Amino acid sequence: MSDFVISPPVQPAVPVAGGGLFPVRRIFCVGRNYAEHTREMGGNPEREAPFFFTKPADAVVVGGADMPYPTVTTNLHHEMELVVAIGVAGVDISETDALRHVFGYAAGIDMTRRDLQNEAKKTARPWDMSKGFDDSAPIGQIMPAGKVADPTHGRIELRVNGAVRQSSDVSRMIWSTAETIAYLSRLVRLAPGDLIFTGTPDGVGAVGRGDVLEGSVEGVGTVKVRVV
Repeated sequence: MSDFVISPPVQPAVPVAGGGLFPVRRIFCVGRNYAEHTREMGGNPEREAPFFFTKPADAVVVGGADMPYPTVTTNLHHEMELVVAIGVAGVDISETDALRHVFGYAAGIDMTRRDLQNEAKKTARPWDMSKGFDDSAPIGQIMPAGKVADPTHGRIELRVNGAVRQSSDVSRMIWSTAETIAYLSRLVRLAPGDLIFTGTPDGVGAVGRGDVLEGSVEGVGTVKVRVV
């Protein structure tokens, strides 16, 4: 007999290429990790220390499912990203060892209520409700690390209704995947099930109901979602 006073929530999970499910524990996101995107958001692309925000684990949208247009916004933006899935726990991880903690990689989209974020910036308040809302993290299958030839390079692209909106290369990240893992592991103890969205290139923009978003990271995989 369970001691829970209510039914436990369903475990969020992401399908793994080749079979199985990756249970999602936490979602960390790196802000402004491509110089061009930093500039388009009005920031300075100098290589300052990375900063992070979070999304709830159940924000993932998998299997190409539809994403409902969120409430309390009229400016929903896409941000295409390489996602890292942590498979081995660690704290204060060195850059040299960082990639050994990776289970796999995926293509994901950090959906953002840009109007709420802009207002939060103006008033120096947290970004939580602009980033961590329901269904805000569409993600494709996770490709096991051993099947990814080189996670430090590869074309990253997003199309909306077939038209290219974002196009860059993972190698253009300010903080590499290994550096990001190492830095984050000094702030929190990383654990199996953690996802890290590693930042978006320039070209972010608004989408509306009926738009179909198709993203890809070369050598890793794809993600597709329709806003409804």
